Amino acid sequence: MSVPVGPDAGEYRVPGGLLEKLMAVVRPEFRADVLAFDAADPVFGGPACMVGGCGRPSGSRGLCVGHEGRWRSCGRPPLEEFAATTAAEFAQSALLHCRVPGCGYGVAAMNLCNRHARHWIKAGRPGIDGWLGALPPGLAAAGRGRECAVPRCPVWAQPEGTLCRVHQRAWIRHGRPGMDEWLARFAGFRPGLPAHEQIDLRGLPPALKLELQYALQHRRDDQTVRVRPREVRGAVGLLRKAKAGSVLDPGLDGTAVPAAHRGLLRYARRVLEDLAEGAGWDAEYPRDTWKLRRLGISGKGAEIRFGDIPQPWLKDLAKRWARWQLSTGVPGERAQAGIRAVTRLAGFLAARGVTALAQVDRALLERYVADLHHELAGQDIQGKQTGQLAAFLTDTRRHGWDATLPPDAVLYPEDYPAAPKAGSALPRHVAEHVMQQVEDEARLARWDNPAYRLITLILVQCGLRISSALTLAFDCVTRDSQGAPYLRYYNTKMKREALVPIDEELAADIRGQQERVTSRWPAGTPALFPRPLRNITGQHTMTSGTYRDALYRWLERCDIRDEHGEPVHLTPHQWRHTLGTRLINRDVPQHVVQKILDHDSAEMTALYARLSDKTVREHWERARKVGASGQPVQINPDSPLGDAAWTGQQLSRATQALPNGYCQLPVVKTCPHANSCLTCPMFATTAEFLPQHHAQRQATLQIISAAEAAGHVRVAEMNRQVAGNLDKIITALENEEPDDKGAAAGAH
Repeated sequence: MSVPVGPDAGEYRVPGGLLEKLMAVVRPEFRADVLAFDAADPVFGGPACMVGGCGRPSGSRGLCVGHEGRWRSCGRPPLEEFAATTAAEFAQSALLHCRVPGCGYGVAAMNLCNRHARHWIKAGRPGIDGWLGALPPGLAAAGRGRECAVPRCPVWAQPEGTLCRVHQRAWIRHGRPGMDEWLARFAGFRPGLPAHEQIDLRGLPPALKLELQYALQHRRDDQTVRVRPREVRGAVGLLRKAKAGSVLDPGLDGTAVPAAHRGLLRYARRVLEDLAEGAGWDAEYPRDTWKLRRLGISGKGAEIRFGDIPQPWLKDLAKRWARWQLSTGVPGERAQAGIRAVTRLAGFLAARGVTALAQVDRALLERYVADLHHELAGQDIQGKQTGQLAAFLTDTRRHGWDATLPPDAVLYPEDYPAAPKAGSALPRHVAEHVMQQVEDEARLARWDNPAYRLITLILVQCGLRISSALTLAFDCVTRDSQGAPYLRYYNTKMKREALVPIDEELAADIRGQQERVTSRWPAGTPALFPRPLRNITGQHTMTSGTYRDALYRWLERCDIRDEHGEPVHLTPHQWRHTLGTRLINRDVPQHVVQKILDHDSAEMTALYARLSDKTVREHWERARKVGASGQPVQINPDSPLGDAAWTGQQLSRATQALPNGYCQLPVVKTCPHANSCLTCPMFATTAEFLPQHHAQRQATLQIISAAEAAGHVRVAEMNRQVAGNLDKIITALENEEPDDKGAAAGAH
């Protein structure tokens, strides 16, 4: 396939100064004409071939190229069986000589050369080992053949030529070039390493060769994806055939390039452009399009465009605003949204002949707001555009970026589109009919990656934002003094750490994910959910787009439908609203819901319900609580876990009150034990329930007496355990200090 490159092949000129930069940055180990890498190289190597002792990089089947060819020639037996019964020297099976003792010709079938394979077939294809053992002397090789002309080739040349069978076939495939030219290709290769595991850059123009050397060096330093040397060899062959002069040639940036080579060449183009154009604010700020990767900023926003702002004075203000936002940690996509708002204003100003910032007064802004409303008709984007423009004007004035901005150039709250009336907003939670399908164990088991299943459980049970869930630290579970687990996460919106109670089952699932991550990345990873692909070192965190794509596939695979029988479309954030709605519907006080969801204000939680009266935190901290066996239930309110533990206690008290205490089982779990609270580790009680405990103790003693009289040994035994726990509880509660009793009594 021919690839057009430039007006005339090889005439494209690279940007000025690029060659000098390449000469300065390409390291000596990448400046060779033939690049060879060890099998253990993290980028250009790969997992070792599954054949014991081979050590060469494996492909998709777990075999190196040589052993995979041998596996095919053997009829594709089971891979495990093949690996266990094949010798390591078959790593270069294509260059093995005939198995007949003394014969050095290349193999054709059953590890035999053409001559001996014909004799074996003529003998009726007997067992190869037995046939070799009974080989007549006349079939042994007579004399020694000539060596192959290719240096260091261990196989004899074919009788009719100067090359062995394998190299002769390769010479024919390459169009029978001149023998001197063909043999020159093999000079410079590392001895003992197959040619397909080396990258031959000879025959390329010096500048193009240097560009590829830099791209390969950069790919090695990135350590994001594995690159097979044979894949690079294919791209090099394409460049040779196209007579390209530079990777930056416009003809190499499009569908004309085969898909197999497009990724590598696009990567090379990108890193070369970055090198040519420079990185950092000094290089990027003057441009009309900022590539955020050159500023060390990752995320959804890839670039910010200023080219559609025709006014130089407004473009400069927009750039200062965007740089200030990015420098303060504003995500790239939000900075992009702000510049889109300024760009729309620029078009409005240009159409009305406004030539200076001093003309942008309140009257002009009122006309602009009217124009915005006419175009967007109260859509959600209208409010966002208005808010971004208001922030731009406020920041320009506050930072003194342009003193000519009129004092009355202000947007007021009344300029925003009317917000929906309270209670008129459509619910954003997921219907319980759908949630029953989402939480069905059989459907959860159909996730194609256990990490995606765990993320789903965390979103549903803990109400995290997807950005917070995906940035969970590897060691994200902490426990209080009672051993209860909590999920520690970073609230990416509020920019603070937070804790949320979880159950033991979810904690066990997290341990399973940690084990899987450690198995794949033994050196460790910073995040619980590393990116599954393009992540050799495990240092890159999974993106929300990766999870969303997996979620959509899972919803389709599980055929999850709404109450009308239509396929469901869900977003991860809807589960946060669902948890809030569920908790409110279970009469959990709103301030507890606010704490669970880590909202910054009660107004944020008011999406789910009206604010409940704040209750007994300080009394809870002072009250004495005991468990089923009479042991104190204590948590230091001043510890980092104090707030989270209080949240868990309030959640239990509000939703799982018992006649004689409280159940500490998380609200998202169902208790499998009927009437077993006094033998349950999740049970807690206070002094206010002493009358109930005395009454239950008396009734329990009567049951024991009746059971013993009737010979019901098991019933008596069970109730003796209950009575024993009641004795411990009553003793512990009656021995409280007076202040503790008052606190407990006043708490309710």
